Formats: sequence, C-alpha cells, structure tokens
Amino acid sequence: MALDVDSLRAGFELALARQPDLTHVFYEELFVRHPEARALFSRTPMEVQERMLAETLVAALDHLEDGEWLRSNLAQLGARHAEYGVTPAMYGWVAGALLATLAGAGGEDWTDAYANAWSDVLAAIESLMLAGYQSAQAAL
Repeated sequence: MALDVDSLRAGFELALARQPDLTHVFYEELFVRHPEARALFSRTPMEVQERMLAETLVAALDHLEDGEWLRSNLAQLGARHAEYGVTPAMYGWVAGALLATLAGAGGEDWTDAYANAWSDVLAAIESLMLAGYQSAQAAL
C-alpha cells in the first residue's frame, strides 16, 4: 500500500496547529472511549506519556519513506507494548481515538484525504507493531 505522505503530514500539521496539546487531548479521548485503558498508564506520569507519544508520531512521520526504519522501530515498540499488558484489540482503540482527535482538531478543514491517509497509516502501524508484539508474546 502506498501511503499519501503529503496528506499525512499536512493533516498532522493542521491538527497540531489547531490543538498544540494534541497528545493530551488524544489520551482524554482514549479514556472516554475506553476507561479500562487508563490502568495501563499508571507507571508513567501522563505528561511523560504524552511527550513520548508526540515524539513517536513525529519520528514516524519523519521516516514515512524509510520502510526498514518503520519495520524495525515499530516492531520494537510493539514488543514493548506486549510487556505493558496491551492486547491486540487495544490497537484499534488507539487508532480510533487518534483519528477522532486529529479530525476534531482539524475541524472543517479536515478533509477526506487526510482521514483516508491517516486510516491507512494507522493500519500499517498496527500491522508492524503487532508483528513485534506477536514475537514478544511467543518468547514469553
């Protein structure tokens, strides 16, 4: 699948410009939709978690044309999430909450192209992270 890199970056820039606290709003959205997820975040202060998510999103966007970097780093991230008690179903929770957060921040300027590009990339990220997750689960 070819990613629409321009729409991904433009949509992210739009959302971030409109909502500088994007990752904070994302976690609020996630916890409203799935309050049971909150328990997974008790080890790390939310400010730190928000910063780590922001850094991960920026790094992924910076490496969209580098498939090997994405495969390697997202598999490692998926393996770490297996250790935290994340389940495969939770990846869909995160994708849904992130899409809603981005669309909400983008408002009327959030286009179908942005929504489709982000849906595609989140499915790809989920697949790459689950590959690492499954390897980690097999090793346990």
